[in-house]
Amino acid sequence: MRKVGPYGVETLPKVCAADSGPAGYAADSGPAGYAADSGPAALVDVPAAPAACRGALTERARLQWRLGDGGDPAALAEEFLAAHGLPLHDLTRPAPTHHDTGACGAALYLSAAAGALLAGAPTTAPEPAPVLPDLTVVVYDHRRTPVTPPRPPSAWWLGAWTESWTPRQHADAVTCVRAAIGRGDVYQTNLVGHAAAPYTGDPLPALSRLGALPGARYGGVLTGDGWAIGCASPETLVEVSDGHLITRPIKGTRPATAAGRTELLASAKERAEHIMIVDLERNDLARIARTGTVRVDDLFAVRRWCDLWQAESTVRAAAADGLGLADLLRATCPGGSVTGAPKHAALAQINALEPVGRGASMGALGWVAPGRVDLGLTIRTAAADTELLHTWAGGGITWDSDADAEVAEAAAKTAPIRATLAGR
Repeated sequence: MRKVGPYGVETLPKVCAADSGPAGYAADSGPAGYAADSGPAALVDVPAAPAACRGALTERARLQWRLGDGGDPAALAEEFLAAHGLPLHDLTRPAPTHHDTGACGAALYLSAAAGALLAGAPTTAPEPAPVLPDLTVVVYDHRRTPVTPPRPPSAWWLGAWTESWTPRQHADAVTCVRAAIGRGDVYQTNLVGHAAAPYTGDPLPALSRLGALPGARYGGVLTGDGWAIGCASPETLVEVSDGHLITRPIKGTRPATAAGRTELLASAKERAEHIMIVDLERNDLARIARTGTVRVDDLFAVRRWCDLWQAESTVRAAAADGLGLADLLRATCPGGSVTGAPKHAALAQINALEPVGRGASMGALGWVAPGRVDLGLTIRTAAADTELLHTWAGGGITWDSDADAEVAEAAAKTAPIRATLAGR
């Protein structure tokens, strides 16, 4: 019998270390116990999942892990996928021919806290939505059965947002970062604020609407027992196809007007901040790339997301021989555009200054399969637990940052997310 969670979607047993498989996940690798019933499949709308397959996917197995469980989340993810027919030990191999039978691929979600753990940085801030896992891997099979028809919409109410810090506290944190830059501790630190709002009704339709926002390259949802994540991210954390690596850091924001575009292109502060992060991403990819293959394309190209212009660059490289998923995650998580430079020092400052954890935001969410990885950075992302919706937003702080302007920029980034969640 299927278990139906609070969002009306099928939920599956949490995989735990008590099972008899390799450490951290279950030995059961087949449909039995996960999708034995023959009822209609629920629509899978994971960011970056193959569009042609989304209406024909069913969950086979799931790994959920939290920081308190111990172990290496990157290694656990790679081992779990291999145990369920999706070997990602060598991403330089060409992607196999995609068939409509057997395993299609998997959703992969890694929290910002898990990324900080991989980087060896502290993570002591309390999480505002502790029900969210820090790693989720969901393996999907193809199944040619009807998709569950949409349920009648339930009454939806979203209450007022409560910020995790006041505008004054946010501005004071900006001042602290500038002081640290003045001392030479960091060159740039990304600060992120959180807000929560109560709701009644089913949050899944609201979270699903985020994927339709203009510029949401990684639009989609991922659900679990008592939680759901909705993403409208425009930013590629890392993409791998046939051994080629790509990351697309975004840094620099202005209103999406003609004057805003001109101002963004002319801003020495925004360009310096952007190039600093591009250099950080070049270094991250160089750790896992063939020597001499890292290059930058489209430096400081202006793209649109909702009513904002943002500056984006493309960093490419050829993967080093034998590069696997675990080493890829260790090299790229957490993303440089949401941490700062140097990355480890910025993470320590983030942990000291931000009053709550980053939850579902500033992590990784997307699709993985043999020969293919496509993970978005979870900016412009919201999450639901059984009582509250959560959003996060922030920006990079440099010596030239103005505290009040940084507070206003964070508000501009989260405004379309909150309006969409409210149904406007």
